[in-house]
Amino acid sequence: MQRNPRPPAHVVTFLDRMARAQTHQTKPNPEKNPRRDPTASGQRDAAVNRIASHNYFLLEKFETGIVLTGTEVKSVRGGKANLKDSYGLVKDGELWLLNAHIGPYDHGNIFNHAPLRTRKLLVHKDEVRKLIGKTQQKGLTLIPTRLYFKNGRVKVELALAKGKQLWDKRETERRRTADKEAREAVARGRRR
Repeated sequence: MQRNPRPPAHVVTFLDRMARAQTHQTKPNPEKNPRRDPTASGQRDAAVNRIASHNYFLLEKFETGIVLTGTEVKSVRGGKANLKDSYGLVKDGELWLLNAHIGPYDHGNIFNHAPLRTRKLLVHKDEVRKLIGKTQQKGLTLIPTRLYFKNGRVKVELALAKGKQLWDKRETERRRTADKEAREAVARGRRR
């Protein structure tokens, strides 16, 4: 009894079609990480200094980098940063961020960071020279307005600010309420 080493022709074509069908079926590429935090991906700010626009006239804004430790970055991702009483300072040709509170990381150990430590801000030398000249003017200071992620790095938006007097704050509030009432009146008029 002899064995036929080859299968019949119709079986070969069927097997070839099955092999080709499997090689051409591809799955769509899934998202890199669909459950990624919107703060870490840069879609939402990690911290916002909302009181800055209430207490200061924000004249000019700058984007700076910030030097952080690993546990600080993880805390910022977790939303534990507060810029309320913080300010920027130019000292010895370098830019520093003072009083910015970044809470301790929950899973940190003895190497966890100090919450209120002074942190270095990263800017180009010519920008530092410009800021030295502007902050030496009377009444101007550097206030951080927001902390956010950009391409996986933490950035700080600094604003050159001038303090508001009490009457300035009242005037801003009056203007804001008048604008709001005008918008509401226009919206009511459109609905009728």
